Amino acid sequence: MAPLWFSALFSLALLGMFLVLPVWLIQGPVWGLAVLAGGLLLISSVNFMYMLRLQKWLEGPPDRPVPQGRGLWNHIFAGLHHRARLRREQQRLLSDALERFRRAVQAFPDGIIIFNQHRQIEWINANAAQHFQLDSDRDKGQALTNLIRQPDFVSYLVRGDFTSPVVFPNPRREGQTLLVQVVSYAVGENLILSRDVSDQERLDVMRRDFVANVSHELKTPLTVVAGFAEMLSDPDLEPAPEQTQHYMGLIAEQTRRMQRLIEDLLTLSVLESTTVAQREEVVDLEPLLKSLYDEALVLSTGRHRVSLKMEGYIQLQGNPQELRSALGNLVTNAIRYTPEGGEIQIRWLGTRGGGEFSVTDTGIGIAAEHIPRLTERFYRVDRGRSRETGGTGLGLAIVKHVLSHHQGVLEVDSQLGKGSRFCVRFPENRLRYGEDAVRVQSARA
Repeated sequence: MAPLWFSALFSLALLGMFLVLPVWLIQGPVWGLAVLAGGLLLISSVNFMYMLRLQKWLEGPPDRPVPQGRGLWNHIFAGLHHRARLRREQQRLLSDALERFRRAVQAFPDGIIIFNQHRQIEWINANAAQHFQLDSDRDKGQALTNLIRQPDFVSYLVRGDFTSPVVFPNPRREGQTLLVQVVSYAVGENLILSRDVSDQERLDVMRRDFVANVSHELKTPLTVVAGFAEMLSDPDLEPAPEQTQHYMGLIAEQTRRMQRLIEDLLTLSVLESTTVAQREEVVDLEPLLKSLYDEALVLSTGRHRVSLKMEGYIQLQGNPQELRSALGNLVTNAIRYTPEGGEIQIRWLGTRGGGEFSVTDTGIGIAAEHIPRLTERFYRVDRGRSRETGGTGLGLAIVKHVLSHHQGVLEVDSQLGKGSRFCVRFPENRLRYGEDAVRVQSARA
């Protein structure tokens, strides 16, 4: 494209050569000057018209099309059109980049609030809006302390020391704990990062409770063993042989109690250290359930009516040791918490829809408010009665972890004073089908 000054001079040269000069030569200089003046006036009028178009375009919306022109103005408008096209392309690229950034920030797992030096909200992502119950459109421009009035947060904001985060319970969502930190990224520009740490807080509480419970559970038997051992080792005391035998029996009982507790702790530790069952194989449930039934009879010592019934597919993919531990815990609990003369029913049902193992008893039952917490470590409905029956408080926690390895689900149905039913459901993919796997056993009294 030729320079604009060259195009202008070339247009004037054409006007002089093909119009003014012939008239000058034929009609004389007066006519020649008149034609020149008329041509210049015409050119000025055309230029004025195009300048009006240019002014109107400049005053219009940015996306308005560039006007069309001829000659010199065609070059001008073509240049403007090229620049406008470049600007639109740059705007599109910037808009796409901004949209990608917004989507990335919205997908960020933490809440983000951008605010200025006056503590006015400029932008909120979805997680922050959920954490503080805010609206990204309605609350824009509002003061932070007017919307988030949690005392610990307000003090943190006023203090101005943001080197460490602040942790506080969310006043707008019960049971939620937030970790919040302010970050300055430019002069007068700050952002708030908020994170839901409720699970971490619950784990910390569970860890503290676990240590306290283990210490408490070991303290009593250790005190008994240490006391009697000190008494028996005192040369000045000479207890009668029957007293010595009684003391030794109590020491042995408390030692067994500590041994059971440590064994359960080790079992639970192994189960929690892995997310999948180890050494899985096809487990034939018939001998396993019959063994649990025989152990239940020994533990009951004739004080209960115990029955076993197996129906349908009785082969299950899993870890035999883990399954025996989990199912045995349910049978043992039923024996321990069922008064003399009660009944315990052990049942297995395997169908094409999945497997179901259940233990039903006519024992003391469990109040509804305790059922959701039964699988917590060391949780006991009645601590005194649990210790009397020899429980460690870890049995159902072990059951929960074993079932998680086998995609199983524990369901508890109980009524206080009437009995309980603990039911374990295994998914269909855990059952193994075939002619050898289908057996029907009648009830055993």
